[in-house]
Amino acid sequence: MVSKDTAHHVPSVDAVVAALNGQDYLADEGLATAIYLALRLRRPLLLEGEAGVGKTEVARALAAWSGGEFIRLQCYEGLDASQAVYEWDYSRQLLHLRAAEAAGSASGANAADLEDELYHERFLVRRPLLRSLVAADGVPPVLLIDELDRADDEFEAFLLEILSDFAVTVPELGTFTADIPPVVVITSNRTRDVHDALKRRCLYHWVEHPDVEREVEILRVRAPHVPAALARDVATVAAELRKMGLYKPPGVAETIDWAEALVLLGVDDLDAEAIDVTIGALLKYREDQDRLRSRGFGEVAGLLRGA
Repeated sequence: MVSKDTAHHVPSVDAVVAALNGQDYLADEGLATAIYLALRLRRPLLLEGEAGVGKTEVARALAAWSGGEFIRLQCYEGLDASQAVYEWDYSRQLLHLRAAEAAGSASGANAADLEDELYHERFLVRRPLLRSLVAADGVPPVLLIDELDRADDEFEAFLLEILSDFAVTVPELGTFTADIPPVVVITSNRTRDVHDALKRRCLYHWVEHPDVEREVEILRVRAPHVPAALARDVATVAAELRKMGLYKPPGVAETIDWAEALVLLGVDDLDAEAIDVTIGALLKYREDQDRLRSRGFGEVAGLLRGA
């Protein structure tokens, strides 16, 4: 576990690889190096890549390794400060106001004090960005800003300001500043380009789909009940499909689901029939399934026999 003294002082890239392996996340040397540098330099880590390559799981694994709180901000169009940073609990404020009125303390000299009470910190709802400024027990939280490319340009500019000094100002209360900066992982599926200003603030790594050998390793770790031969067949087919220019190539999560589905159906040897009846676990768009059918399940299955 990473303590408050060593959270940003992991000794080596190999230590990162070993730590993530301990959380069942198999990182290649390039990704492990990017994580190591981000921790040591106290810089956000921007991970781009196709959906399903394991970007989100990096943050989960880091949090499980460090013992820091895992805080996720899911980005979407229209995201603003009230969802991302903070808002006031209006219902509780209203109850407090009504209680004061019932007690006869909502008028006269007490009115100003009551107004101050309404904006006490106990009525503040901390959203992910504000929560990430607090390191419980001295262990920095891991803040995942997921799918930043889905958010608006305005929010991206606002986020850049916060990441510059890890501080948030609440006009009624003052400025909250992180004593220990959070570990920040930002992901993007690149549906649009993230602005250069944010990229300059971050370390960057493009996450590729794993090759067949690494995907077999991942399957054996994440789904150990899947026979080794079937895991290799699944990884081989997945790698072939990723070459076909599909609308949504299968990610690691889909290959794990597919392997588990095959095991449940008692499939030992992957053939055309098994691919046909389980393809919905691997490809989630009808157009992609139709494209595979046009090519022929038998042709794909033939790759497993070296045909």
